[in-house]
Amino acid sequence: MQPWLQVSLLLCVFGFFRELRVSEPFVTEFLSGEWRDIEPEQLNRDVYPIGTYSQVALLVFMFLLTDVLRYKSIIVFSACLGIVIWSLLLWTESLAALQVVQVLYGAYMASEVAYYTYIYAKISREKYQQVTGNTRAAILLGRFLSGVISQILVSTGAMNVRDLNYITLGTQAVSLLWSFLLPSVKTSVYFYSRDEDSKATNGTVVCDPTYQQQQQQPSGNALQHSGENALDGSNKSSTNESQDNSPADPSKTIETGNTKEEPVTTQPKARFSASRAVRLLWKHFISAYRQLPVVQWSLWWALAMAGFIQVQVYVQLLWHEIDQDQGTLFNGGAEALLTLLGAISALAAGYIANRIFEQWALWILTVCSGLQGGLIFYSGFATNIWVAYVLYILFGTLYLFMVTMASAIVAKYLEEDSFGLIFGINTFVAIGVQALLTLATISERGLMLDPRDQFKVYGGYFLVLSIIYLIAAIVASVARLWTPQTEATTTVPESSPAQSTDPRCASTTVSGRME
Repeated sequence: MQPWLQVSLLLCVFGFFRELRVSEPFVTEFLSGEWRDIEPEQLNRDVYPIGTYSQVALLVFMFLLTDVLRYKSIIVFSACLGIVIWSLLLWTESLAALQVVQVLYGAYMASEVAYYTYIYAKISREKYQQVTGNTRAAILLGRFLSGVISQILVSTGAMNVRDLNYITLGTQAVSLLWSFLLPSVKTSVYFYSRDEDSKATNGTVVCDPTYQQQQQQPSGNALQHSGENALDGSNKSSTNESQDNSPADPSKTIETGNTKEEPVTTQPKARFSASRAVRLLWKHFISAYRQLPVVQWSLWWALAMAGFIQVQVYVQLLWHEIDQDQGTLFNGGAEALLTLLGAISALAAGYIANRIFEQWALWILTVCSGLQGGLIFYSGFATNIWVAYVLYILFGTLYLFMVTMASAIVAKYLEEDSFGLIFGINTFVAIGVQALLTLATISERGLMLDPRDQFKVYGGYFLVLSIIYLIAAIVASVARLWTPQTEATTTVPESSPAQSTDPRCASTTVSGRME
């Protein structure tokens, strides 16, 4: 087995067991059941919001700490948190203990960034797409089986909702043991990166014709520049290997599965540098968010994620209110179907031309946000539990399809190794907006709404998001009609020695408008 595939499988097994939390589809029924003297109203106002506040407070810190400690330590730490969380859920009963659980759960979710960014530090670039697909599939499989197993056990009476926590505790213990098998990482993206000044990280050199002429010349430095385009890295790898006689990064060469000659010169040793990390973080940030396609898709990504997470956290309280007698408990089945349909929609998104989505981006985001808003708004009026389940599944499937497209389009415009940062920033904005939604709708300083009214507000939130993108779409369309055709097609003088074919360059030279 090739070393890179071995690392990928180790990480996938860890992610599978981490996500195999069969108790989560019925967590509200457990916490408000006979085992604890806690009312659903207390869960709504005094318990669940703490997890949101904890996550938003720890997310940035956890992202930076992950890079400083080089990933594996945080992965092991997150597995330890899982064991502590489900132990407290099983063997404590007080409200204070449950609030502590929520603080720890916020840290548990914030530490998830280590799982997603580990592969970008340990695996070579030409394997990113394959390994990313593998790790995502492992997570979806874990969530799907969580819903299926929990639904079967509850429906057949083999276990009550409390006993499901024993299974989750066991899977967290397995993930902890498995995490020790993950190989350590010698370098990281920011704090322990190598001193290689030849890498382009500010985004401008990629679109420089002189730089691209150098790229086309077969030289010993070809491999050093092969990672400039994250989208085309896999296409360039075979050409670079035939032209390159210089050593690759020794910490990553073995993971490619390709045999290379011994390096003639030694690579710079990775040393800790906070100042270099700050400079690189700033360069990646500016390189990404100065591009309008990244801004428009990232904005929707963050705002839609905030609404989706808020719906996920509080949807069980809505189901509990709709079906107070709990004659029909299909929570696990609903989560399993959502995961399955979400995976299918994500796969379908991979076969749809990104150019169509980019050309009609504002209109597509307008329609999808409006549909999501309508589904959630109607959920607030639903009186049939099966209708509520269907609305939730449709809403989640549409979100998972669109967020897959958003991440793919955004990734196309990003510089080498910066996707983890942009993903982290978008997630931080999403959790921050979710915290504001929680304060506005649930807290004592806010409206203190019941679950039905909360979902009406969440539906209105997506409808407002749709209106914002509708206005932007109309303005962009009118501007295109009034802009002279010659101005829209003018790029660089004909005497330019080389013209970029990189889609990121095209996005900044053809037009300065959001499309």
